[in-house]
Amino acid sequence: MKRILLLSFLIITTLTAQAQLSEYSFGKGLHIYGKDSSFHMKFGMRFQNLFSNEWTVEDDDLSRIEDYDANFLIRRARLKWNGFAFTPKLKWKVELGLSNRDISGGDTPEHRNVARIILDAWADWNFAGNFALRIGQGKLPGNRERVVSSGNLQFVDRSRLNSRYNIDRDFGLMLTHHMTLGKNFYIKEYASLSQGEGRDITAGYNGGFDYTFRIEFLPFGKFQSKGDYVNVDLKREQKPKLAIGVSYDINDNAIRERGQLGDFIQDSNGDYFGKTLYTVFADLMFKYKGFSVMAEYANKQTEDGDYNVYDDNGIQVGTFYTGQALNVQAGYLFNSNYEIALRMTSNRPDFGVAANENEYGIGFSKYFVGHKLKVQTDINYRQRYVYGSTAPNQGSDDKLYWRVQMDLHF
Repeated sequence: MKRILLLSFLIITTLTAQAQLSEYSFGKGLHIYGKDSSFHMKFGMRFQNLFSNEWTVEDDDLSRIEDYDANFLIRRARLKWNGFAFTPKLKWKVELGLSNRDISGGDTPEHRNVARIILDAWADWNFAGNFALRIGQGKLPGNRERVVSSGNLQFVDRSRLNSRYNIDRDFGLMLTHHMTLGKNFYIKEYASLSQGEGRDITAGYNGGFDYTFRIEFLPFGKFQSKGDYVNVDLKREQKPKLAIGVSYDINDNAIRERGQLGDFIQDSNGDYFGKTLYTVFADLMFKYKGFSVMAEYANKQTEDGDYNVYDDNGIQVGTFYTGQALNVQAGYLFNSNYEIALRMTSNRPDFGVAANENEYGIGFSKYFVGHKLKVQTDINYRQRYVYGSTAPNQGSDDKLYWRVQMDLHF
């Protein structure tokens, strides 16, 4: 980790000596331009400090709130570089994770037993008209909430829909295109081919690729400052703005429990076993004069409808997390830059995969410099139950959460 920080310092120092340094305000990053305008690099850093609290609601009875647990942690800590190389038509981005939560999970042979430090590392070439080709590692064009940066969220963290069904990051190619019909009707299309096992994988090909397709419609034109991928109406859109998106993902011979995420499915000999996963997302973002709404639907299924995975001898070696979920959240930003937000998430895993969940949350935020400097808190109640259970807790105790988080972005 010290080597990464030292290398970052040396790169910035060297480029500063050979280039022009521009002055920007807080939250805009450090911008460096080549004297011959042959490159641009923006450097930024951010971190999130979190205080979380959790209780168990025994037998779903609010008079029996027990088993208190608390945790202070650095939720995220990241270094980011982006800009263009040689020509503005060739954009690039590198993002590294430094916190334990950012880099954990790499202690497996598929990651060569090292920390998963690299989040993004891609180049984006605008090769013709409104077409661009991206190569490298980054977020797939899946559900909107996942593509929204973790630094631009309305709540302390993303919903259960996202944590259970998203397709996350992967390495591969992505073709994008956009066009405008009439005056304002804006359309964006995406198609990607990726490895299918997630970020920072070095083990190679395991029998199938991942194919992702997405289309978005913005009938009232673009949002200010790419606000269709920023929670909260910080720009206070003076005209209604709406974005609707649909994604379809095919992960051929997926060998992880949630596609690009989760444990690898192996037998006792270390051989991989998988099935093809199909995931559908539908989502929208609406903003108008401080009021915002984001809604998403997700559905993940296996090719044969059976979430269990068996080896060549018919022995069960793994289980895919399949099912469907719906998330709806809305907020209103007051002129004082305080916001109140509500969220409801319904998660329906396939019977036998996990307990059903209904989660209800209320959040309060203060935006000092937009998302670049903010304090957020939310309280969430997670109702958990199993169909047909006659137990006092309906098969699973409920959970209560309270979180406080500070975000700081340079």
